[in-house]
Amino acid sequence: MFAHKRTALAVALCFVAPAGAFAQANAANSNAPTELSTVVVTGNPLGSALFDLVSPVSVLEGRDLNLRRESTLGETVSQLPGVSSSYFGPNASRPMIRGLDGDRIRILQNGTGMQDVSSLSPDHATAVDPLTIERVEVVRGPAALLYGGNAVGGVVNVLDGRIPTAPVQGVSGRAEVRGGSVDNERSGAALLEAGNGQFALHVDTASRKTGDLSIPDYARSARKRAADPQAEEARGSLRNSNGRADSGTVGASLTFDDGYLGAAFSRYTSNYGTVAEPNVRIGMENTRYDLAGEKRNLSGFIDSIKFKSSYTDYAHDELDNGTPATRFRTKGRETRVEATHRPVAGLRGAFGVQFGNLDFSAAGDEAFLPTVDARSKAVFLFEEASLGNAKLTVGGRVEQTRYQSSGGGTDDASTGQPRFGSANAHSFTGKSGAIGLVQPLASGFSVAANLSHTERAPTYAELYANGVHAATNLYEVGNAQLELEKSKSLDAQLRWRQGRHSASLGGYLTRFDNYIGLSSTGSERCADGAAGAGAGSCGGEDPVAEHRFTAVKAEFKGMEAEGKFRLFDRADSLDLRLRADYVRATNRETGAALPRISPLRLGVGADYRLAAFGARVDVIHAFAQNRVASGELPTDAYTLVNLALTYQVPWQGATVETFLQAQNLLDREARVHTSYLKDVAPLPGRGIQLGLRASF
Repeated sequence: MFAHKRTALAVALCFVAPAGAFAQANAANSNAPTELSTVVVTGNPLGSALFDLVSPVSVLEGRDLNLRRESTLGETVSQLPGVSSSYFGPNASRPMIRGLDGDRIRILQNGTGMQDVSSLSPDHATAVDPLTIERVEVVRGPAALLYGGNAVGGVVNVLDGRIPTAPVQGVSGRAEVRGGSVDNERSGAALLEAGNGQFALHVDTASRKTGDLSIPDYARSARKRAADPQAEEARGSLRNSNGRADSGTVGASLTFDDGYLGAAFSRYTSNYGTVAEPNVRIGMENTRYDLAGEKRNLSGFIDSIKFKSSYTDYAHDELDNGTPATRFRTKGRETRVEATHRPVAGLRGAFGVQFGNLDFSAAGDEAFLPTVDARSKAVFLFEEASLGNAKLTVGGRVEQTRYQSSGGGTDDASTGQPRFGSANAHSFTGKSGAIGLVQPLASGFSVAANLSHTERAPTYAELYANGVHAATNLYEVGNAQLELEKSKSLDAQLRWRQGRHSASLGGYLTRFDNYIGLSSTGSERCADGAAGAGAGSCGGEDPVAEHRFTAVKAEFKGMEAEGKFRLFDRADSLDLRLRADYVRATNRETGAALPRISPLRLGVGADYRLAAFGARVDVIHAFAQNRVASGELPTDAYTLVNLALTYQVPWQGATVETFLQAQNLLDREARVHTSYLKDVAPLPGRGIQLGLRASF
C-alpha cells in the first residue's frame, strides 16, 4: 500500500513538473500555436469547452478513436484515465469508471439510454459496434444530476450522427476494412451522408467476424492451475471466443438555421461465445427507433428547446449446444425534453423532464429473474453563473422509479414456494444535487471542484434475483428490503493548458451510506434452490456458492492524471502522452477490499507525424493487485506495448489512409483484475492488424 502511495506521488510530480516547465517556455514564446477547444455535449446541457467543464470528461474522436477502436465499447475506452472494463472475453466488455460498474455507469447512445441488458450481467454485450462510432464522451464521476442515479459512477455517451443535426450539402462519407491475426478478424464499415441544405440523410453499416482468440500461454492463470491441477487445460487459444456482429442504420432530418427534426431506424445482431461456458453462445437482436428535434432562438424566457426519444426492442437467446436454453427480452422507451433559458439575475441554465419504461422478461434454464415492468420519471434543473472569472454550477434532480414484478416461477426446492414469490411492487424517489466551481489561475492553470449527493434506486436484479447466474457462477438472491443507495462525492482537479500542451491531475472521494453488492452467505445451493452439500450433491452436479444482495458502508477514493506535451513542431512533430489512475475501494464496516478493483496503472506514449506518415507507440503498465476481496485471487502485474503506423494520401477526391497496428508486441500474459473471468480468460496475445480507411 505504501509503495503505491509513493508511486502515486511520483506520478503527480511527473505531470506537474512538465506543465510548469512548458508554462515558462510558452510565456517566453507568445507565438506558440493554440489548440482549438473541444466542445462537449455530455455533462453540461449548455454545451461547454472541455477545459471549462466542472466534471472531468474524456473525449475520443478522430485519429485517437481510429487507433483505439476495439471489438467492444468497453475495450475501446478502457485505456482512458479512470476507465477500465468488465472484460468477459473479446465479445462482451462494458466500461467501468473509478471502480464502479453495472447500473452505476450510464451508457447512452446519442443522449438516451441503450436499453439493453448489458448492466445485468458481464456476459451480455452492449448493443453497439465501435466501427460506427464517430465520437465517445466519458464523464468520470457522478453525473446523476442530468442522467439519473444510475450515473453515480459516470456516463459513456456514444455519438454516431445517425440523426443529422446540422444542414448537409452534397455527399460525404467514410469506409473502412480491416483484418487481424490474433482472432482472424475480418471487419468493415461504411457511412454515407447526403443532403441539399435542408433534407439530410444518414446511412451506415458494419460487419465483423472473428475466430477464437490467440493468447500467450494457458487460459487459466498459474494460481488457478495450482489450485486445480487436474482440470482440463487450454493453451494458446481461448475457446468459444469467436463471434459475428452486423449492424445497419438509416436516419434522416429536416434541418433549419435554428433547429432540426429527424428520425432513425437501426438494427444490430450478434452471435458470440461466452468463454466461461465452452458450449454456450449468445444470439442477440436489437432494433431501435429514434426521434429527435431542436428549436433554437425562441423569443421570451425560453431560448431553446430540444427533445430525444427512443424505443428499443431487444432480445437475446443463450444457446446451449445450439439449443435455446434461456431467452432475455426487453422493450424500452425513453424520452427526454430539455429547455434552456435566457439569463436571469446572472444565471443561465436548463431544465427538463425525462420519462422511461422497460418491460423485462426472462424464460428458460437460467432465468434467475421474474418478469418486471420498470417505470421512471424525473425532473431536473441545471444553472451556471459567472463569479468574476470563475464559473459556478448548481443543480438538482428528483427521480421516481417504480418496479412491478410478476412473481411466480418454478418452485424453490429450499422453501417449496414460487421461486420469485408473489407479485409485488416497489417504488423509490431519489433526490440528487451537485455544486461545482471552475476557477482560472495564472499561466494557463485552473482548478475545478465538484461536490455532489446521489441517490440511486436498486435495480430489479438487486431486488428480485433468485437463481443460478452462470456468468458469475453464483446463486444470486435479491433483497426486497433494499432502500435507496445514497452517496456523497467530492472531485477536484488541477488543469493546465498552454498552446498544444495540456495536463490535468485530480483526486476524488465517494462515500456510500449503503453500497449495494453481492455478499457470500457461506452456503451452497443447487440449481433448483435446494441446499448443496459439496461436490456432486446436486443430482451428481456441483452446487454453487450462494450470494445475497446486501448494503454496506463503502468508500471509493483515487487519483487520475493525464498530459499531452508537444516536444517539437517543425516540418514534423512529436507529442508525448502520459496517463495514470489509481482507485482504492473499501468496505467501511470491515475495512476489507471490495472486489474487482483496478490496480494502479501507468501509461506513456509518443505520437510522431511527418506529412502523410504517422507513428504511435503506447506502453501501458498495470501493477499487481494484491489487495483483494474475500474469495478473489490476486492478479499479477503486466506491461503491454502497442504500435501503430499510418500513411495517408489524397486519391481522386478522397483521403485514403492505410494503417498497421501491432498489439501486445512482447506477447505478455495480461489479466484484467476487474473481470469475473480474469483467471480463465487473459487479454489477447501478440497480434497484427492491417486496414484501409477512406473518407470523402
